[in-house]
Amino acid sequence: MARFHSLLGLTALIALGLAADHVSAQSSPGDLAIVAHPDTPVTELTTAELRQVLKGERQYWTPNLPVVLFVRAPTSAERSAVLDGIFQMSEPQFKQYWIAKTFRAESASAPKNLRSNELAQQFVSSTAGAIGFMAANDVKPGLKVLKIDGRLPGEAGYKLHLTAK
Repeated sequence: MARFHSLLGLTALIALGLAADHVSAQSSPGDLAIVAHPDTPVTELTTAELRQVLKGERQYWTPNLPVVLFVRAPTSAERSAVLDGIFQMSEPQFKQYWIAKTFRAESASAPKNLRSNELAQQFVSSTAGAIGFMAANDVKPGLKVLKIDGRLPGEAGYKLHLTAK
């Protein structure tokens, strides 16, 4: 009986930990969440690793699981935040970067553009190997929120924001 209670307590702690990760992401309207398909074998990236993934320099999570990159549409606040904070490029530079990368056959295709956070949620949660970004307060169950430099959106020291903090 004691073992049952220990397992029950452990299960509750795990559930609370998972819920806390999700709550942290939802409670930060000014933060940008980096989200992945739930089965993606990554839970954390450094800023440098994130830049490699988003620039198509890292194209596989594992030998059999390609990275599938979804980005928000050119007019979105989320895309502007990523271009400024991660890529350190303007919109025209970003477009030219991907045209050149696909022309040189360094990537099969450019990232897929999505017009809303709802579409980002839908496509990332249903596409194996997918990664994208969205406003943290729009994250719903079904996505894995990745830690960046050891922190989740809403935690002190988190560096990815939609607006200047």
